Amino acid sequence: MRGALQYNENKVAEGKAELIVASGFAGDIDQMNFHQKLQRFENLLMLNPKVKTNTLHISLNFHSSEKLKDYKLQQIALTYMDRIGFGDQPFLVYRHNDAGHDHVHIVTTNVQADGERIDLHNIGANQSEKARKEIEIEFDLVKAESNRLKLGPGIGPVDVQKVIYGKVPTKRAVSNTVNAIIGSYQFTSVAELNAVLKQFNVVADLGAEDTLMFQKKGLIYSLLDEKGNKIGVPIKSSSLHSKPTLPFLEKQFVKHAESRLQYKPQLKKSIDKILAAKPRNQEAFIKAMGSAGIHAVFRIGANGQAFGITYVDNWHKTVFNGSDLGKAYGAKAILSNLESNRMSAEALQMSIKNSQKSTSPVDRINASERLNDIATTIPNLLETMLKEQFDSSSRLPRKKKRKKLNI
Repeated sequence: MRGALQYNENKVAEGKAELIVASGFAGDIDQMNFHQKLQRFENLLMLNPKVKTNTLHISLNFHSSEKLKDYKLQQIALTYMDRIGFGDQPFLVYRHNDAGHDHVHIVTTNVQADGERIDLHNIGANQSEKARKEIEIEFDLVKAESNRLKLGPGIGPVDVQKVIYGKVPTKRAVSNTVNAIIGSYQFTSVAELNAVLKQFNVVADLGAEDTLMFQKKGLIYSLLDEKGNKIGVPIKSSSLHSKPTLPFLEKQFVKHAESRLQYKPQLKKSIDKILAAKPRNQEAFIKAMGSAGIHAVFRIGANGQAFGITYVDNWHKTVFNGSDLGKAYGAKAILSNLESNRMSAEALQMSIKNSQKSTSPVDRINASERLNDIATTIPNLLETMLKEQFDSSSRLPRKKKRKKLNI
């Protein structure tokens, strides 16, 4: 709870977020400090100390074309919490202004006033999905399954230059990113976690196998520069508010292994669609995947050859290795597919070129026209896949301070 609340309060202090709803809090929320807000939740947590998972940190994200007023976001958040069974729980809603699309973060607890807990099993796939679809219709929002949807992670990378020049403390930059990733993505290993973190200029490090840190199951987090090199002083996992230590993460690995499976079919479908466009090399494949909101990472061995591939689905916030999806989605199969596309295109071009040498001038003109048609078909197919780009670099304009909803 402390970590979730600290993450959002830090955003407010940095001018990147504002508190727009305080439900179940007595008194004037504007006059409450961090510890008073935390105490409201901890009073409930003490009623049932046996509950291990007692905090929810929810993110509601909207299409980049939607510019929603505070009042509408307030109504959506209240409706959503009621639909998932948390309408009577105390919760805080923060509007974040640090991405290219509107989104809010909600902090609450599942421990009720009588000490009983609200069951969280499959709440994302069941209550949340149902509420999301209903709210999209009721509030006339862009539907997640619609063709207008632009995909993206919704979390901005650490601004390394600001950290280097002391404008943002290293620990806060690392903590904010790690908390956001661990609180929203589903992964089953440190390697999969790093596939996500590296998108945002952060990496988790277990140390070499012959080190004491590795043997003691230690874990540190470091910032990365634009070339992927570690910079600055590494931060111990135990020193961060959310305590994202290796023992903690290993418990999450077990939970995520099952909860992420619901998104597996959609990921395979997205990869199939991109492969059907016949990209001719790794660069084209990775670029097309990125446009679909999927970060594809080829794992390279000491010999310089790819031995695996990891897919980070930034829309559904899940991570899968190619082997988890099936043989056809592993690095070997993907690279073989790309090589086949390249060879087919080159063979076709050579065949037409040779045919031109033994045909009449009219036939050569017709063959040339066919070649031009084929040459433009493959890029056009790829262009179709890339026509919707997610612009994560844009920033929302600062809005005038609006009245918070304190109920």
